[in-house]
Amino acid sequence: MAANSSRDVSRRAFTLSMSGAIAAFALTACGGSGSNSGSSSSATGSAGGSSSSEDLTKGGATTITMWVDQNRQKPLEAVAKKFKEEKGITVKLVVKDNSSMRDDFITQAPTGKGPDVIVGAHDWIGALVQNGVVEPLELGDKSGDFSEAAVAAVTYDGKTWGVPYSVENIALLRNTELVDSTPEKFDDMVKKGQEVVDSGKAKYGFVVGLDPVAGDPYHLYPFQTSMGAPVFEQKEDGSYDASQVAMGGEKGEAFAKKLAEHGPKGTGAFNPNMTGDIAKEQFFKGQAAYFLTGPWNVEDAEKAGIDFAVEPIPAMGDQDAQPFIGVNAFFVSSESKNKLAANEFVINYLSSEQAQDALYTEGKRAPALTASFDKAAKDEVVKAFGEIGKNGVPMPADPEMGAVWEFWGGTEMRVIKGEADPAADWKKMVSNIEGKIKK
Repeated sequence: MAANSSRDVSRRAFTLSMSGAIAAFALTACGGSGSNSGSSSSATGSAGGSSSSEDLTKGGATTITMWVDQNRQKPLEAVAKKFKEEKGITVKLVVKDNSSMRDDFITQAPTGKGPDVIVGAHDWIGALVQNGVVEPLELGDKSGDFSEAAVAAVTYDGKTWGVPYSVENIALLRNTELVDSTPEKFDDMVKKGQEVVDSGKAKYGFVVGLDPVAGDPYHLYPFQTSMGAPVFEQKEDGSYDASQVAMGGEKGEAFAKKLAEHGPKGTGAFNPNMTGDIAKEQFFKGQAAYFLTGPWNVEDAEKAGIDFAVEPIPAMGDQDAQPFIGVNAFFVSSESKNKLAANEFVINYLSSEQAQDALYTEGKRAPALTASFDKAAKDEVVKAFGEIGKNGVPMPADPEMGAVWEFWGGTEMRVIKGEADPAADWKKMVSNIEGKIKK
C-alpha cells in the first residue's frame, strides 16, 4: 500500500500525553480563573476577509513571532514569505521542542515574552484558556471549510480557539499476507489472530503498545467506548461535561473485566511486556497479524515491506469502537503585540490550501481543510484513516483530564496483569478521579 508517514514520533505517545496533561492540570490550578472573554472579531474584521497592509502595520509590531516544532518550520516558510510580501508583516518562525511548548507558553505569555502565534494539539486548549493566554477566533463562514470533527475539537466553552490543520487517529493495520479479513468483533479478531499463531505463521495474533506501568488508555479507548463507558458525559451540543465522569458503573466495570479476560492470564491479547517499540518491531517483521496504531507508523511499515490494509477497529462491546481524534491547530496569544496581524495570518493564511497542503506533504497527517483532504485522500492510507476517524471523538481538551490520566492507565495495567480485582479497582479509580476533579 503506497503512502508515506511523518518522520517524527507521534505526539500521542501516551507517557508524554499523560505527563503533559497532569502538568497542565497543575498549571491551571495556579493560573488564571477563567477564559479570556473578549472576542477577536474586532481585530480580524470580517472573518475570512483580508485586512489591508496599512491596517496591519498600524496594528502594532511589524514582526510577529510564531513557535513551531522542527517538522513544521519548513512547510510554513513559504506562507510566511507570502504574508510578508502581501501584508508587510514579518513572521519569525522560532523552533521549539513540542513536548515543552505548551507549558513554556503558559508561563511566558503573561510576561510578554511569549510568541504571537503557536502551533499545537487541540487538547492543550483547556489549559490555555483557563490560564487566559489565548485569544478566541472568529472563523465565520470559514468553519465550513474544515471537517466537522476538526472544528468540534478546537471549540471549547462555546468559543473557537484555533484554526485546525490536521486530524489523526488510530486504526487497525492488518497484515494481508497473514489474514484475509478483520472481524467486526474484538473477540473474533483475537481468535482469528490466534489461528495464525497456532499455524506457525506468526508469533502474535494482535499487538498494541502498552507502557508496563502506565498502560495506554489512548490506544485502548476505542474498546472502552464500544463497551459504553466514555470518559465524560456529553452535553446536547456534543461537548464534554468534565464534571460528570462517565466511565464508571456496570459498563465501565464490564470493560475492566474484559481487560483482565484479554490479559496474560486470559487470551494474552493485551501483553504488559509489549511496549510500543516491540509492537512495531514484531509487526514490521511480519510476526503479528494485527497492529493497533496510528499513521505515524505507516512509513516504517512500508519500508519493512509489509503488505497491509488499514481497517476499522473491532468493537469489544455492542457499540461502535470510537478512537480519540487528535487535531493540530494554530492559536493566537492573548498577549500578542499585534493581534490584528496575528489573527490575519492565522485565519486567512494558515487556513489556506497552500499552508495545509504544505503541512500535509511534510507530515502526512490528514488535513483538516476539506479541500486539502480531498487531494490527500488519493492516498489510500490517508483516506482509510480519515474515514475511520469520522467515527471518532475528540480527545477532551478539559484541564480535568489531568486527573483522569493520573489514575486511568495505571489501573488498566494492574487489571490487565491480574494484580487487581477488575470491578472493585475500576470503581475505586473512578472515585479517585471524581475526588481529584472536585478539589
